[in-house]
Amino acid sequence: MTWSRIDLAELDVAELEAALEARGVERFRARQLYRWIYKRGVTDIDRMTDLSRTLRETLKTEFVLSTPRTVGDERSTDGTRKFVLELADGRRIEAVFIPDTPSMTLCISTQVGCAMSCGFCLTGKMGLVRNLTAGEIAGQVRVLAAATGLLDHPFNIVLMGMGEPLHNYDTTMKALRMLHSAHGLAVSPRRVTLSTVGIVPGLERLAREPLMPNLAISLHATTDEQRTMLVPPNRKYPLAQILDVCRRFPLKKRSRITFEYVLLDGVNDTPEDARRLVKLLAGIKAKVNVIPLNPAPGIPYDRPSDERVDRFAQILADRHLTVSVRKSRGRDIRAACGQLIVEGGTKKSAAQQMALLMR
Repeated sequence: MTWSRIDLAELDVAELEAALEARGVERFRARQLYRWIYKRGVTDIDRMTDLSRTLRETLKTEFVLSTPRTVGDERSTDGTRKFVLELADGRRIEAVFIPDTPSMTLCISTQVGCAMSCGFCLTGKMGLVRNLTAGEIAGQVRVLAAATGLLDHPFNIVLMGMGEPLHNYDTTMKALRMLHSAHGLAVSPRRVTLSTVGIVPGLERLAREPLMPNLAISLHATTDEQRTMLVPPNRKYPLAQILDVCRRFPLKKRSRITFEYVLLDGVNDTPEDARRLVKLLAGIKAKVNVIPLNPAPGIPYDRPSDERVDRFAQILADRHLTVSVRKSRGRDIRAACGQLIVEGGTKKSAAQQMALLMR
C-alpha cells in the first residue's frame, strides 16, 4: 500500500499515534517523537537517537517535518527580536520575542496578513493572504523558543502578531492544544493570551473551550461610530454585542479580560472618551491596557503627547479601573504593536475583506 507523506508538524499526539500505528509502529513512539520536535527543538530525524535506525528511515520515507525557516532576525536596542519566517509555500510572516515583560514573551502570528483592516495597523494594509496551519502557528513557537534558549524555560505566548486568531479559530485552537501537550512544551493556557477585535461567534465558542487562554479585546473606541471608522468589523459586531459576551464570559478566580485601547492623538484620547470607557466596562472584570500609537509610514494617525496619555490613564484609575500604559518595545526595528508587515501581501478592497470576515 502506498502512503502519502504526512507532515509531522500538523499532528497532535493522538493523530501521530494513529499515523504510526497504521504503519505498524508502536504508539509510544509518538511521544518520543513529540519530545524531540517540541521539547528539544530537533527537526533532523537522524538526530533522534532513541529511535531505531529502521524507524528513522521509515519516518524520512513516509513523513515530512515542516518548520518555518528564519530569513530575518533583527535585534532592537531594548532587546526585542523580530523574526521573519518563511513558510513552505514561500509566504513570509513575522513573530517577535519580547524579553523581560516580566516573563519572556513570544508574539505569534495566526494568519499571513489580516482581513480586519484596522486603520492604525500596518498588517491590515496587507489584506488577508491566507490562514496559517496549526503546524505553522506552533512552528513559530518551536523556532523562537529554540533561537532564544527557552525550550527548557517557562515563557508566555501572545497571539498578537499578524492576523485575527478568531478568524482562524479551529487551527489556532489546535495549535494551542499541541503546544499544551505534556509530551512537548507543556505551555499552560494561563501563559497564553489571545487578542481579538471581537468576532462574536468566535468569542462564544472560546467561552466553551476546555483549554481557555487569557482573553484580550482590541477595543480602541467608545462609540460605534468611532469604532467602525477604526475597526471595520464593528459594523457586523458592534460594541454592545462584544461587551455582552464579555459580561457572560467564564473567568477563573482572579482573572480579568484585558481591553486594549490604542490612543490616537485627537481621535479617541479625550477625557470624554475615558469616561465613556469606564461606563462601557461597568460590570466586567476588566483591566485596560492603554497603548500609545506606534506611528509608521502609511498610518494616518499620530501618537498623543505623554501628557494626554497620562491624563487618559489617570481618569480610568481614578474610577477604580485597573489600568496600565504599555511601553512600546522594538519600535526601532518595527516590531511594536501594529507594525508587523511583510512583502507579498495583496491588499483587497474593503468589501472583499468584509466578505471574508462574514464567511
